[in-house]
Amino acid sequence: MAELVGRPELALEALHIPDPGASVRWVATSELADPTPYLEGGEVLLTTGLGTEPWDAEWDAYVARLAQAGTRALGLAVGLTHRAAPPALVTACRREGLNLFAVPRATRFVAVSHSAAELLQAERESLTLRSFDAQQALTGAALDPDGLTALTTRLAELVGGAAALIGRDGSPSHGPYGPAVREFDLPLVRQQVARMLPRGRHAAASSTGRDIVTVVRPLGLHARPEAWLATVVPHRLDDHDRAAMSTAGTLLGLALEQQREQRRTGRQLRTRAIELLLADEPRTARIVLGAATTVGHSEPTLPRRLRILRATGSDDARQDALTVLESEPLLATVHDDELVVVAAAASATGIAASLVGRDLRVGIGRSVTTDQASASHAAAGHALATTTAAAPMCTWDDLANTGVVGFLGREAASAFATSFLAPLGDDRILLQTLGAFLREHGSRGETAARLGVHRNTVRNRVEQIEARLRRSLDDPQVRVDAWVALRVTGAVGTDLSASGEPPTSA
Repeated sequence: MAELVGRPELALEALHIPDPGASVRWVATSELADPTPYLEGGEVLLTTGLGTEPWDAEWDAYVARLAQAGTRALGLAVGLTHRAAPPALVTACRREGLNLFAVPRATRFVAVSHSAAELLQAERESLTLRSFDAQQALTGAALDPDGLTALTTRLAELVGGAAALIGRDGSPSHGPYGPAVREFDLPLVRQQVARMLPRGRHAAASSTGRDIVTVVRPLGLHARPEAWLATVVPHRLDDHDRAAMSTAGTLLGLALEQQREQRRTGRQLRTRAIELLLADEPRTARIVLGAATTVGHSEPTLPRRLRILRATGSDDARQDALTVLESEPLLATVHDDELVVVAAAASATGIAASLVGRDLRVGIGRSVTTDQASASHAAAGHALATTTAAAPMCTWDDLANTGVVGFLGREAASAFATSFLAPLGDDRILLQTLGAFLREHGSRGETAARLGVHRNTVRNRVEQIEARLRRSLDDPQVRVDAWVALRVTGAVGTDLSASGEPPTSA
């Protein structure tokens, strides 16, 4: 708009130009009281004001219609119908924020149209050259050893703003870079990424505020984006900006795909190394890891004492966690729908806690040397089986400290206890007697002393218990089963001396 009004050969008079940077797509001429049905938006409208000489309040509705239709400016010819722009027109343009200029009688409307056409053509040629230069600059940046950083930085410079690569967790992996880093609103970008995550590659977001445009678009060639390109432009977007972002997005997607292929090869080697480790072949596993470091971006090592972590959850949660673990010198892979991590014994709990924070359930195996990894893997499986939504992490050590009950799992243990003790019903006396009998290793005399009853009373109660259970308490297996059932229900922790029954014979 400023370029058109500023052309000296046209001698246009700027009456009210609140938006000098407005882009103009064409010049239209109309003497209609309502020309908006014939406008598409983005035009400069020229009029002699024919038939508007008596207008006063009518200018308000006229200007409001033009502004709503997206008209960029109104050019009023002066010296014909109106000697000067009517004050009511100027007021209406101020109210609606519409650009207004006067066209002197000596300037023909066709001259204004020709000038606009010349400017548009020059802009197209300039855009073509700028886009070509931008493509060359971005392509050169892609050849840099650190192509992702170079591309992101160059894009920020080309748009005069800021740019960053954002991971699936909403954290920047590269950047933000550029001359307008202070304008980069990371919380806003994180919200946009989180909103677009379920939609894969078929999503993009753009927001405008304070003359700052933030554009977020997915990167990658597959349905599951590898990252997002967030670009901040501190001015109204133009075609050059869009072309630069499009080119950068394509090149970044290709660069990420190359990294994806390298990562896939590295993962295959690390998976094989873990398989060898779990087969208790640490020497061969180290040889395979040596090859993995040449194609991966991490340097996994085998600690002297390790714990195996096994984690389950959604596929996205496992893959996201694996990507994060690969950025550290950790040996991890997804194997049989589980995330398997080889962690130093001292750091296993911290790593497991971070995985729980990513909506995974985690079992931690026991601490072993590298030649006993299979035992830690099995122990981690037992621990993982006992996890729940309320308790998503379990260690082998905690499990072992609870005895055999811990290995049954909460649901299985509860079902077993209910079934085993069902014949005894709610008979508190018999349950107390059974618990005391087991604590005293089957000694009826010691059981009687513990309960404060006569020995014959214990004998009779034991017979009742055996009759109801249809099992002999002299059988070691029955005693183990009974003890486990009582442990699960908590009955063995009850003080049994309060039965109130004197030590008499039955």
